[in-house]
Amino acid sequence: MLRENFVETIGTAIKTHWDVPCFSNLKGPSLSYGEVGGSIHRLHHLFEHSGLERGDRVGLVGRNSSHWAVTYLAAVSFGAIIVPILPDFTSAEIEHIVRHSECKLLFVTDAIFDGLTEETMPTVRGLFRLNDFSIFWQDDTDLHKAHETAMAMPAPEPQSYVLPTVSNDDLAAIVYTSGTTGFSKGVMLTGNSLIANVVYFNRQVELMPGDNIVSFLPLAHAFGCAFDFLAPLVQGCHITFIEKIPTPKVLLKCFAELKPAVVMSVPLIIEKIYRNRIKPLIETPKMQLMLKVPGLNKIVHKKIRDKIYEVFGGNYKQLVIGGAALNKDIEDFFRTVGLNLTCGYGMTECGPLISYSKWEDNPPVGSVGKVIDYLECRIADPDPETGIGEVQVRGENLMLGYYLDEDSTQQTIDPAGWLLTGDLGKLDSEGYLYLTGRSKNMILTATGQNVYPEEIESQLNNLPCVEESLIIENEGKLVALVYPNLESVDTACLRGRQVEDLMEDNRKVLNLKLPGFCQITKLKVRYEEFEKTPTKKIKRRFYQAIA
Repeated sequence: MLRENFVETIGTAIKTHWDVPCFSNLKGPSLSYGEVGGSIHRLHHLFEHSGLERGDRVGLVGRNSSHWAVTYLAAVSFGAIIVPILPDFTSAEIEHIVRHSECKLLFVTDAIFDGLTEETMPTVRGLFRLNDFSIFWQDDTDLHKAHETAMAMPAPEPQSYVLPTVSNDDLAAIVYTSGTTGFSKGVMLTGNSLIANVVYFNRQVELMPGDNIVSFLPLAHAFGCAFDFLAPLVQGCHITFIEKIPTPKVLLKCFAELKPAVVMSVPLIIEKIYRNRIKPLIETPKMQLMLKVPGLNKIVHKKIRDKIYEVFGGNYKQLVIGGAALNKDIEDFFRTVGLNLTCGYGMTECGPLISYSKWEDNPPVGSVGKVIDYLECRIADPDPETGIGEVQVRGENLMLGYYLDEDSTQQTIDPAGWLLTGDLGKLDSEGYLYLTGRSKNMILTATGQNVYPEEIESQLNNLPCVEESLIIENEGKLVALVYPNLESVDTACLRGRQVEDLMEDNRKVLNLKLPGFCQITKLKVRYEEFEKTPTKKIKRRFYQAIA
């Protein structure tokens, strides 16, 4: 068990960095650590006088913001259980999660509240507006009086500031997953699971008080919450939240202005920046010639590396990719030019980290690092030829189980405590972990061959004018669904049938690189983006029936 206490670590950070900027919305004033501490103090008073008890659930729905973060910290440090809910869920899904988790208080944004019906959430005593903590709705006047008193309380003094004692063994959060298949389940994470992730990450990345962090990954997801929020918070960093769904254009502007010390991203955003900003430059005839000349290519690589470094603000210590697999060719290019980029792997059920290696360790291209100290890892039933099998882990930061879902818990955690991740992968002789795809996505051909669609998609996505793709099975054959890069299509002046012709050429080129059992028999062009989860993974199940 870890010595660091989750809540005590938060309290120490607030007290130590009292006058340092803590949270900012992209457009709005900053809150210092002391001001955050004062808001937590007032919310604790509100919780106590609204009848909230330790172990009660507090729902939280909204995009990244300073008040989202304050509400989260106030709930877990009170000893309540925070239930962060992705704002991308429908109103019906949000109401279901609130009922399922039996939330007693609910903090939401105006847009979310407009779609909710109080009568469908019978356990909720009060709904609060996230932008100013005012009351949307309450079940009696006592709550209104408690709110008035709490909001009028003076800020505490830094020398006497202390948070309540909350054990690491206590349940701290129920995180409802946004998986690509099936309805979301409530992952139960203790304070120990959360602090394990924070401590490990901060050992790998040396963040300093005052360092800037741009938080754009959804905080209701374990990846963004742990590493865009909690880990930099305890180091005294200044976190700027991007509330709206970020586009590469918005992100690059933020990076240039704020110069973050660490950039956390999902592959889709990095791949879009590469394809739209970098790839057109390196594919010019002049650049291709320069890259083939020994000595000169090193100078070109340095210029490309410096350019990419500046794109991300010119100040970051680590560019960390997680949430899904990064395209191997893009990773290989970034590593070739010397970019300090690294990939990690995790699941909500581990709060989320499973494996990671910092770039200085020079992890092999295609790996997701080594399994973290707090976990054991094994490959179950590995294929005799490839070594690929299901990745299974157990250890300190593992979830307690799924809330009120013992059947799913038993299906996911075996009697010996091993978490069955559902991911396929292998370990090399040095302990680096490689992922090949999800076991549910693996396609078994009529000849008994295993096809990992993610590996084919990775190659297809590098071909001309391809933005993203999906490989599915239809009547025993492999079909590719492709969403074109519309900017590249316009630049190439392609119209109508020309796009389909180019994609058909791509299919033929791809098949030349693939074994016979992986051949793509048909390719269909889509002109609408694939529907995705909040962490930008394609919802595969929606497309399985498309021929």
